[in-house]
Amino acid sequence: MSLFGQTAALTIALFVMLVGLVGVILPVLPGLILVWLGILVYALIEGFAAIDPLTFVVLTLLAGVGVSADIWMTQLGAKLGGASWRSQLLGLAGGFVGAVLFFFLGGVSAAFGALVGSIGGVFVGEYWRYENWSRALRSGAGWLVGWLTSMILQLIIGVVMIAIFVWQVFRG
Repeated sequence: MSLFGQTAALTIALFVMLVGLVGVILPVLPGLILVWLGILVYALIEGFAAIDPLTFVVLTLLAGVGVSADIWMTQLGAKLGGASWRSQLLGLAGGFVGAVLFFFLGGVSAAFGALVGSIGGVFVGEYWRYENWSRALRSGAGWLVGWLTSMILQLIIGVVMIAIFVWQVFRG
């Protein structure tokens, strides 16, 4: 590949990855999936020379941990906040319903709907279980803390993925 082609591919890949990092913070974009896709496309274009298969597997595993963090960290946060497994399931269901409703009602962000629906599901489940507002609020807050922690983890993973990518491309 020519120097111009390599430079263009690298520039496009880095742009897509940076948009992915923004997507971690603004959940209307598929965050780490974009970072991973930028790496994949670059690796395919350059024939897996700079991004060798082992490095690509490591980056794929990192992306998998980060992409799934929204689910397991929010559930862990809810659990640490005292939520039962039933309330956590209601949180998952509420997130799905919230995403669909917010998307179709007025074009509001599906991600925001998922956030509201999930917290609401955990809160309703715990209030139904104990009929205690403070306990229900603590469980909902635990879910929210888990979600915020997952965003931080995804951001760290995204930066690490990009750093590994840049290191591999420029190492020689």
